[in-house]
Amino acid sequence: MSMKTKLILMFVSAYLLTGCAASKKSSYSGSSYKNTSFLGDADKKEKTNKTQSDKRIIIYDASVNLRVKNTDTTNVHLKEIAEKYDGYAMSMGNKRTEIRVKAEKLNNAINDISKIGKIRDKTIYGSDVTDEYFDYQIRLENAKKARQRYLELLSKAENVEATLKVEKELERLNGEIDTMEGKLNRLTHLSEFSTLTIYLQQRKKLGILGYVCVGLYESVRWLFIRGR
Repeated sequence: MSMKTKLILMFVSAYLLTGCAASKKSSYSGSSYKNTSFLGDADKKEKTNKTQSDKRIIIYDASVNLRVKNTDTTNVHLKEIAEKYDGYAMSMGNKRTEIRVKAEKLNNAINDISKIGKIRDKTIYGSDVTDEYFDYQIRLENAKKARQRYLELLSKAENVEATLKVEKELERLNGEIDTMEGKLNRLTHLSEFSTLTIYLQQRKKLGILGYVCVGLYESVRWLFIRGR
């Protein structure tokens, strides 16, 4: 074999070895990229689940003591305020009125109430019902799964006695499901709508002697203050 032929064979071998190495490197890089993408999706899924589990369900309510000139007129305004903020009036009276407004608009409603009378004091409080809500939710899901299993048993019942037993369990489960659905709906509604309790205090109107007494009191008070 000539020297020229040997050189050509050495060149071809070196080229093939270089190509194989590059191919392996490219394959390894592609595999690494895919694994990184998978881990990224897993992280996103974990973050999503964490965000859902961290969601808190809070019920915000408030109460105010309101001094007004006329309770009847005030109740008309309170009903208008409730409707203005997508809510409704629950009860109305001369001493106590309850309305509901959208939770995110509770402060706006209180500000409007301060314009129709004098707020002597107010309280805003919240109740965390997250654990209670998800407990009902889990129990509801389990009850629905149990009901589905009993429905399957009912279709396979071989006699009247077995049918009656299954139907009795179905009746019990349906009652539990209705109760839990009602409680979940109530908690959802109360978290979306805040209850605002207004304690009304009507200003007392003074008679003629009352105004005279107030005038005398202010005069005497003024003399003592000036004497100092």
